[in-house]
Order: sequence, then C-alpha cells, then structure tokens
Amino acid sequence: MVYVYVLEGVDTEKRYVGITNNLDRRLIEHRSKRTKGGQLLGDFTLLHVEHFRNYNAARKREIFLKSGQGRKLLTERYPRTRPA
Repeated sequence: MVYVYVLEGVDTEKRYVGITNNLDRRLIEHRSKRTKGGQLLGDFTLLHVEHFRNYNAARKREIFLKSGQGRKLLTERYPRTRPA
C-alpha cells in the first residue's frame, strides 16, 4: 500500500501533502521535526489520507493535491477556520 496524506498545522493552518509506504513511521518522523513538513507545521493534525495499490497512482494524486485545483478541492472539503 502507498499512502497520500495531508497534514494541517494546529497553529498555522498550513497544509503539507506527502506520500509514503508506511504512514505510521512517516507521522512519527514528522512529529520528531526531522522532516520538512514537521518543521514547517509544528504541531499538526492528520487531515486526509488516501491509499493506493501502486506508487505511480499515488504519485499522480499527490501531484494533483499540490496543484491549484487540488488545493481548492482540499479547501472545499476541509474549510479552514481562519484565512490562510
């Protein structure tokens, strides 16, 4: 399984879209602040997760969610409580 996930900073409400084959391990890495997403967001919540059978399909979805249309979709599905 390959996972595409979206994190949202608790204080900043910034969002980070990532891809991994081990979601639990990756979340631990983010919480330890050893990753770009962990440093950028500080404390965060797991906002969204999708799973895929192969890496190529997951990578296409990750790229989409990082695009303008993908960010718009995430904002519609998960409205922010304050402006970004």
